[in-house]
Amino acid sequence: MELFDLIVLGGGPGGYNAAEKAAKGGLKTAVIEKRALGGVCLNEGCIPSKALLYSAKIFDYMHHGDVYGVTCKDAAIDQKKVIARKNKVVKMLVGGVGATMKKAGVTVIPAMGTIQGRDAEGFKVEADGKVYGSKYLLICAGSEAVVPPIPGLREGLKDGFVLTNHEILDLEEIPQKLAVIGGGVIGLEMASYFNSVGSQVTVIEMLDKIAGPTDREISNILMKNYEKKGITFKLGCKVTAVGDGKVTFEENGEVKSVEADKVLCAIGRRAVTTGYGLETLNVELERGAIKTDEFMKTNVAGLYAAGDVNGKIMLAHTAYREGEVAVNNMLGKKDRMRYNAIPSVIYTNPEVGCVGETEDSAKAKGLDVEVVNLPMAYAGRYVAENEGGNGIIKVIVDKQYHRVLGVHMIANYAAEIIYGAAMMIETEATIDNLKEIVFPHPTVSEALREALFEVK
Repeated sequence: MELFDLIVLGGGPGGYNAAEKAAKGGLKTAVIEKRALGGVCLNEGCIPSKALLYSAKIFDYMHHGDVYGVTCKDAAIDQKKVIARKNKVVKMLVGGVGATMKKAGVTVIPAMGTIQGRDAEGFKVEADGKVYGSKYLLICAGSEAVVPPIPGLREGLKDGFVLTNHEILDLEEIPQKLAVIGGGVIGLEMASYFNSVGSQVTVIEMLDKIAGPTDREISNILMKNYEKKGITFKLGCKVTAVGDGKVTFEENGEVKSVEADKVLCAIGRRAVTTGYGLETLNVELERGAIKTDEFMKTNVAGLYAAGDVNGKIMLAHTAYREGEVAVNNMLGKKDRMRYNAIPSVIYTNPEVGCVGETEDSAKAKGLDVEVVNLPMAYAGRYVAENEGGNGIIKVIVDKQYHRVLGVHMIANYAAEIIYGAAMMIETEATIDNLKEIVFPHPTVSEALREALFEVK
């Protein structure tokens, strides 16, 4: 039996990043991954969807370039070429992860890993007929798409009428009519893409707003932008059946339906906690996910969990940091996970970037805050590049300590700006200190600077 200091079960962002850090820290490390390195994020999530969305953005600009004095005739989308490029990007990045593992000295075991239990010598994991042992075990099993018991939904998945985030990213034919069940990040990004390339898109959402926990004003602006582009939104609606070329739902007590050539099931994701022997360790679960503390420890000594599997914030960059915290604690370095400054992005066009408290969440917690709300037009570059743009930026400030608690924006480049707002929250810098930061001009990020100077 080959022994390791650390076995990482799952080669997604949390897993491969943690493995690299552990190996560099001196731990003999192995990653067991049954599929391709990179997990859902790299293979069927973050990266492939961004490749598609960038193609759509170029196509959008070609169609509407006339307002900027640019005319492009006969612009067309070649879906097969879009998918081919997406696959090329994924293959290159997966290869890069593999090279990184090799350079760091991590043993990659391409097989299904099954926990056999734990004894005095450590954890035992079986993979491809061999048993491996380790002092530490880090679970990075990720998440899977939620498929609720809606009549016809599972049957639709089998016959190809219904798709999840996995299948839709390989769709080589553009559906004339696409129904999206769920108005969260995945649903919105795919609705954005297929709307841009010519599908008639309807988004059906059970809540009274899109984009989940996103600031309500921001999500309303995003919805208005996409309604103008032709997307239909059905809010506060419960899907009751799928099949026969349509999605049936209840709206204000009435049964209605929308025709569809394809249906995307984007209701949400849940932690994967079954199928790999987790029950042999009597691990404590919380709301269907592995329960972890601020050090990423579970109730079992030596067992850690990072990423979607702990159900806290299902984002790849959260998994990166959680894995680092876990490894640092294995190495005896004091480190803890903090969730108050985790940025999130919706990569639609326009983009949405958010971090920290929203106006509503601050109110619900009884925080005494000041809310600064400015149009993105305060930034000269935004005006130059966004004809008729209606983006805004909101900054939530703690009145007592004069610190930023949250920043929310809808604008181009929001994804590239929001990390700066996360740093403001994480470092707990005062507004007076932040006002001394020099922003490059002209940039869209200057809207954040202008908002800081509006704080009383």
